[in-house]
Amino acid sequence: MAPNNNARTDKNAGDIIETEPRSRFALTKINFILMAIAGLTILIGFLLMLGGSSTTEAFNPDIFSTRRIVVGPTIAFLGFIFMGAAIVYRPRK
Repeated sequence: MAPNNNARTDKNAGDIIETEPRSRFALTKINFILMAIAGLTILIGFLLMLGGSSTTEAFNPDIFSTRRIVVGPTIAFLGFIFMGAAIVYRPRK
């Protein structure tokens, strides 16, 4: 592997011009904040889907509640969509 040389030479003067090292990340601080919010949204969606199940002795009608089969999955799905948007978000300069 070739060494990373961030200096270049000017052919006319023979001077060495130092350049700034390029260590910019693809994601900024705001991207990580938005991804954390999306992760919490996904977690909330999964927590809304939690609940007890039916047993052999008794039927639990709560397994068909709107919260568990509509609201929870919808919030989790929106969290996944928001996660994708948080990754590709590019702040204006």
